[in-house]
Amino acid sequence: MTDVSVAEKGHNAGVQAVAAVLAVGGAFGGLWALGNVQGNTTSAKGPAACSHDDDRQVSRRVSAHRLCTALNRPDLPVLLGAPQEEARTAYGSESSFSGADGSKVAMPSAEVDTKTYSVQLTASDDRYPVSETASLMGTGAEKRTLLGHPAVLYSDHTIAIRFRLDGGRTESGTGGIARHLMVALDPEDGGGSFELALWRQDDGTPDDAALLRVAEQVLPTVPGWKAG
Repeated sequence: MTDVSVAEKGHNAGVQAVAAVLAVGGAFGGLWALGNVQGNTTSAKGPAACSHDDDRQVSRRVSAHRLCTALNRPDLPVLLGAPQEEARTAYGSESSFSGADGSKVAMPSAEVDTKTYSVQLTASDDRYPVSETASLMGTGAEKRTLLGHPAVLYSDHTIAIRFRLDGGRTESGTGGIARHLMVALDPEDGGGSFELALWRQDDGTPDDAALLRVAEQVLPTVPGWKAG
């Protein structure tokens, strides 16, 4: 997954609040932590652009910047079914989690937001086959095959977090539905995955067809993908 869509709320006693919507799925229930978030917000000159790699990121097989570059393609709004829109924000986040054996697994992610949708792409180079994770994603999880790779389609809720700019109490609650597609890195499902998450800014249920269109076009362009 890493994945923040920000919208301004109305004024309350002269204090502006900001609501951040987080997709909380991700590999094995979102076992990640936010890292060095880098990115560019949109300007009047055109859609948002991804930030540049730094030396640390370049050393990785797939960095957050490379994920962002693959996801922030010119036709992404078309794939999402909103061709009149463009990217408002596009950024990457380097994050990781520690496994039960103490090993550290890198989980770079990228997110692109439009007026209607947010889409997040996360890579995980762990040892777990995707086909064995379906039982961890709840009763509604569906085993799929995408471009010859084992995959799992499932739902989760976003978390809506409201920050008060006057330093007051931060509040959180359940947001809308996010649809997730976890896909094995290789057709043999030897461990590791890419995961796409899609959710709507209005908390409506996102379109599975849009999620699958994005996956079919974006994943083959990401470093580490092995054709089936």
